Amino acid sequence: MRRILLMVITNILHVPWWFYKIDKMGKNPDQYSEEERYHYLRKILRRINRRGRVKVVIRGGENLPKTNGFILFPNHQGLFDMLAIIESCPKPLGVVIKKEAAEWILVKQVIRLLEGIPMDRADIRSSMEVIKEMTAQVKKGRNFVIFPEGTRSRKGNEILSFKAGTFKSAVKAGCPIIPVALINSFRPFDLPSIQKETVQVHFLKAIYPEQYMGLKTTEIAELVRERIEEEIKKNI
Repeated sequence: MRRILLMVITNILHVPWWFYKIDKMGKNPDQYSEEERYHYLRKILRRINRRGRVKVVIRGGENLPKTNGFILFPNHQGLFDMLAIIESCPKPLGVVIKKEAAEWILVKQVIRLLEGIPMDRADIRSSMEVIKEMTAQVKKGRNFVIFPEGTRSRKGNEILSFKAGTFKSAVKAGCPIIPVALINSFRPFDLPSIQKETVQVHFLKAIYPEQYMGLKTTEIAELVRERIEEEIKKNI
């Protein structure tokens, strides 16, 4: 909470304009391309993170596919995760987010800007519709990020088991799967401090359809989890 207040206070003169612009761009996607909307948000987040005394270190950017139509699968540590991912990823991303969070002020406007998809985790039918919608959009060349743990770890750099269902969209779309290891992303907002923090974002080597073809989604989930866990252990 202290860091969030710091971020707001150090940017207080810009917040009203940013909110207006994000809201306007999100409501008028026909007037602003996905690239324009995404890079406007990315520019804002880089400034917010810097003034919030958080340095985002990016590793493995060369592992991002050259063409669009992929899905990022990061571990989930906390509220700062998406700020770190968007700053790190130069390619526009949509996001799948839990339904209740999608209604929060500002989050709602950002999700609309990114053309994200809210998911009701308690409704299996609704969740399947989200997977179906994301699959269709990835096939059209959009990129997405979804957290396969389903909820944040709350255990620092330890990760929870991955839900196999989150990988169905990648399998059905036949797209590259990008494991993403987040390290210390819980610290900026979970610790009661405004001391300088460094968050690491590691884009691991893509897993292409020919590599996971024939595997069950449970096996893909475990493969991705193992790669992320190994990367975290190597860097802490």
